[in-house]
Amino acid sequence: MASAKSSRSRAVASGVSSKGIAKDAATKFEENLHVFKSDNFDADAYVQSKCHSLNEKEIRQLCSHLVDLKRASAEEMRKSVYANYTAFIRTSKEISDLEGELSSMRNLLSTQATLVHSLADGVRIESLSEASDDHAAIGLSKNEVTEPSEVEKWSMEFPDFLDVLLAERRIEEALSNLDEGEKILSEAREKNKLTPSVLLSLQTAISKRRQKLADQLAEAASHLSIRSSELRTAISALKRLGDSPRAHSLLLNAHYQRYQHNMQGLRSSSTYGSAYTATLSQLVFSAIAQAASDSLAIFGQETAYSSELVTWATKQTEAFAFLIKKRALSSSAAAGGLRSAAECVQITVAHCSLLEAHGLALCPVLLKLFRPSIEQALDANLKRIEESTTALVAADDWELTYPPSTMRLSGRTGSLAGTMAYQYKLSISAHRFSNMVQDFFEDVRPLLSMQLGGKTLDGLFQVFDSYVNFLIKALPGFMEEEANFEGLGSKIVRTAETESQQISLLANASLLADELLPRAAMKLSPLNQIGSKEDFRRLSRDRQNRNPEQREWKRRLMNCVDRLKDSFCRHHALELILTEEGDSRLTANMYINMDGNIDEPVWLPSPLFQELYAKLNRMSSMMADMFVGREKFATLLLMRLTETVILWLSEDQTFWDDIEEGPRPLGPHGLQQFCLDMKFVMSFASQGRYLSRNLHRVVNDIISKALNAFSATGLDPYHVLPEDDWFNEVCQDIIERLKPKAVNGERDTNSPTASISAQSASSVRSHGSY
Repeated sequence: MASAKSSRSRAVASGVSSKGIAKDAATKFEENLHVFKSDNFDADAYVQSKCHSLNEKEIRQLCSHLVDLKRASAEEMRKSVYANYTAFIRTSKEISDLEGELSSMRNLLSTQATLVHSLADGVRIESLSEASDDHAAIGLSKNEVTEPSEVEKWSMEFPDFLDVLLAERRIEEALSNLDEGEKILSEAREKNKLTPSVLLSLQTAISKRRQKLADQLAEAASHLSIRSSELRTAISALKRLGDSPRAHSLLLNAHYQRYQHNMQGLRSSSTYGSAYTATLSQLVFSAIAQAASDSLAIFGQETAYSSELVTWATKQTEAFAFLIKKRALSSSAAAGGLRSAAECVQITVAHCSLLEAHGLALCPVLLKLFRPSIEQALDANLKRIEESTTALVAADDWELTYPPSTMRLSGRTGSLAGTMAYQYKLSISAHRFSNMVQDFFEDVRPLLSMQLGGKTLDGLFQVFDSYVNFLIKALPGFMEEEANFEGLGSKIVRTAETESQQISLLANASLLADELLPRAAMKLSPLNQIGSKEDFRRLSRDRQNRNPEQREWKRRLMNCVDRLKDSFCRHHALELILTEEGDSRLTANMYINMDGNIDEPVWLPSPLFQELYAKLNRMSSMMADMFVGREKFATLLLMRLTETVILWLSEDQTFWDDIEEGPRPLGPHGLQQFCLDMKFVMSFASQGRYLSRNLHRVVNDIISKALNAFSATGLDPYHVLPEDDWFNEVCQDIIERLKPKAVNGERDTNSPTASISAQSASSVRSHGSY
């Protein structure tokens, strides 16, 4: 119990402490604001007091920070306005309705008050008349009848005059006379020029004629045949009668009925293309623009009517968007017609953007409703590209060529990126893939305002990743790894049999990922759609924000190429190391058994490493033609292949178990041969400029591991091994002999290693231990 009490007391103390800290922070914040609340606050002096110790760079940083805060504040305010705009419009409409109801109640109360006063005056007059019967009798006996005053005559004639004006539809005169009648009626009531009964009768007559005129104006405004000028006149007159809410609603409804009637005149058709979209878009947004213009001219900038206009225009835009989706956009999107869908959206957005001059920014509403259909069209196009690629890789011969003339003509020649792509050689599937991507980005380009760049890049990455999977499947021996590519299913891919064809797979993927696709993606940059200077600044910020996104996208594309590169190197490494039966050619016995021979060995690199060097030479010659201008990629590929072979040796536990713990130890000749092989790898890799730090480290680790295994036998490895100069001399001699021979001034790319084994032993340096 004591512990519980103590814990509660600590909790209370903690709560009190936290509340005290919050209160102190609030108090401190209020004190900091006092300087801004003073009437004598001088902004320049305050800035000077805070910034006098800052240098120019710090002041620039401060200004940049303040600009960022201002931009963030504006963005936050915009989001807040958008988040509460619907509630604001609804509240304004309710306020407007309440004002109308209050006005009606005020008129009703005024009428009731007049009626009550008239009844009271009538009762008083009746009582007075009973008290003065004698005086009345005298007056009657004398037949003294007073003549009616001018006001009384006017009150009797005025209703009939109003009826004539209303019958002849002389609106302006009727309005003027109604206003004049109200004025005379008010003066007569104040100066008692008319009896209460006459006042009541006149008030009732004016109210009836006013209502009749309002009904006539409403009926005229509802006619489809009314001209624009007549409509504005009728709405203005109705506003002068004091019924502004009804007048504004009638104005909007009149424009709605008019464009609905005009829509019925559009010729129906089984297909709805861009012509239908353009006609309907112009019809609807012209009506909205005219309604906005009339509303501003008649009602001005009053909040209630501006809000009602925005609500009405939004509703009409939504109805228009649903109609376009139903008759034009959905069918195009479902069929993958991205170009026609984009054209449809571009037409409607172009017409809708004209409303911004009238203060109506309805493009976001339109784009939000169109977005699902456009995303559907994007997905359908990406799927079509993937399906087309599937068919192309099944027939690709993996020979690099320049694009055919037909493909040149099918491309968008106006695109610089498209024309520059034709400087490179690719296989037919890669050419077609690049061409489809170029067209795809051209179709997506008009949709920049929908902010689909991220989705577009993600979708295209998935398609490219699928294409790379096909390229990996085209490598020989893929069937052993097919379980890792379940998405490919039973799709057929033509196998790249030769080294040249296999290198062309890498040429396709690397060129697409490193240059062609990123260059095509630059079409998503909006800088070519610039209007005002403000647009330029905004779009420049968009490009800066998009560049990191595109750099990340390119990095993901290159990761796909790395997968293909790993598969390529693994295939060729296994081709060197394993026999057709699956046995390893790189075993510990090839070094251990050398010390069992009586004859002095001929010091040459092992055949496997000679074949590795020959293979690298052949590939280097092929890549010189395939990777023009991209020599770095070719060098990295050779580097990766060499590392793959050496890492296999480094991680082959069976090999090292036999070396370190086998029944027969590693002898001096075997150690010397092993070191010669490793020095040979480092020598030709260094001369070929693909000796990486990682390769250098792994080779040194392997040599150290072999030296330690030899030292375990009790012998000194440095006593039995020759000097480094001997290794360098032998390696250089072998490299010179294995280099491709010149044939008619050209390099022989075959360089068979068998010629070395046919040479006599006397032609090769043979050394024992120094």
